[in-house]
Amino acid sequence: MPANTTELEKRLWGAADEFRANSKLKSSEYSVPVLGLIFLRYADHKFTQAKAKLTSQGSGRRTIGKADYQAKGVLYLPESARFSTLLNLPEGADIGKAINDAMKAIEADNDDLKDVLPRTYNRLDKELLVSLLKNFAAVPMDIEGDAFGKIYEYFLGKFAMSEGQKGGEFFTPTSIVKLIVEIMEPFHGRMFDPACGSGGMFVQSAAFVDHHKKAVTDISIYGQEKVAETIRLCKMNLAVHGLAGDIRQGVTYYEDIHKSPGKFDFVMANPPFNVDKVDKERLKDDARYPFGMPRTDNANYLWIQIFYSALNQTGRAGFVMANSAGDARGSELEIRRKMLEERAVDLMISVGPNFFYTVTLPCTLWFLDRGKKKTGRKDKLLFIDARHIFRQIDRAHRDWTPEQIEFISNIVRLYRGEAPEADAGSHQLMKEKFPKGKYTDVLGLCKVATLVEIEAQGWSLNPGRYVGVAERAPDDFEFAVRLEELNEELETLNAGARELEERIAENVATLLESVG
Repeated sequence: MPANTTELEKRLWGAADEFRANSKLKSSEYSVPVLGLIFLRYADHKFTQAKAKLTSQGSGRRTIGKADYQAKGVLYLPESARFSTLLNLPEGADIGKAINDAMKAIEADNDDLKDVLPRTYNRLDKELLVSLLKNFAAVPMDIEGDAFGKIYEYFLGKFAMSEGQKGGEFFTPTSIVKLIVEIMEPFHGRMFDPACGSGGMFVQSAAFVDHHKKAVTDISIYGQEKVAETIRLCKMNLAVHGLAGDIRQGVTYYEDIHKSPGKFDFVMANPPFNVDKVDKERLKDDARYPFGMPRTDNANYLWIQIFYSALNQTGRAGFVMANSAGDARGSELEIRRKMLEERAVDLMISVGPNFFYTVTLPCTLWFLDRGKKKTGRKDKLLFIDARHIFRQIDRAHRDWTPEQIEFISNIVRLYRGEAPEADAGSHQLMKEKFPKGKYTDVLGLCKVATLVEIEAQGWSLNPGRYVGVAERAPDDFEFAVRLEELNEELETLNAGARELEERIAENVATLLESVG
């Protein structure tokens, strides 16, 4: 096995990106075919391993067939779909057509992949296809089981970065997903992502379960996504990780394909922020919006209610949300107050800017727990300010290290009365901030607030209002970060002002009608 799969990912990406640079293709035209070839190489790798095992175990009296491979959970590949066959096609062969035919053959033998795999290879230049096939053929055969999944996700992230706004629609940065999963602890049960993109929440949940030596088969995957091409990316992503799920196409605001209310143990999502022009008339009698319709033309509190209503009585939700939602006023404040009075909100985490490829603005992670009202935490909330915890990748991008993810998750574990973990090396940070091994408020980092304190703050769920500010060195001031924070605050105030304007206009209209 290669000592460092990250180096392998970088090398494969470097070569594939160079091929694109020498072609006339845009990143958006290139991404799906390339991801399809990673999938094909993965399928071939699993098939080759299974074939060797079946051959060594066979008696020679019976022909090994499709059913034998499928019994091992491996996709059956006819000879025409083998990677070696495609690599060794004669010089004059139509390689694009041959790869398309290979994809069709795999779909024909696997219902989960019907209409999922790309079949546009005939549009790509022949030399480019040969280069890509050779590039992915260089992946060593002794590679570890989940390495293809890591390669696929690495490429997804790189394509998302290069595609900007569109990239953010299908990919949530892995460190954000990992933190959500670590805090959610989805060991078993039904898992739902109603804005599932390319399926990162599902993949990281399975990795979490596997890391904790539990059975991945104990989780059932359900997803919904509005864009057909993104669903294909998701299903391929699941497949290269050895997973499968019920992923459906639909516009989540209007269509509840999975009949979600009260059904799920876990809900995880990164929905689009601040969406406008949702037709609320179509939502009037929908059970997924139990706290009522927000009056503002903003879908944030529609999403929040979709997540809440999908949970069963002990279910947990974790999702990414615009910072402005935590302080939104008017009708949105009323919805937030009702959720808090239901004891459904468990903790909030502030995330600094530059974690996402599409926007530089900071965001907030929300965590709901419907079972919390039966615990000692029922009248409390944990607030964590993680804006100053990050690793700088380059000038415009940040993430968290495994150690940082474990540290933030451990704060939550202490708050819940669980034992902290130390696999990723967070021991020193924990010792520094929590020397007694028990939860305590830390100025500038975390604070457990009561519902009484939250009501006094106008039902705000902005961690900065509760956690306070730790002393920082004079040169620790980052102008760009502070500007982002002020801009976010201005957006919140503007949203509140717009809602007040609407309410005043409505009241004036009502008065005029009554006078008339």
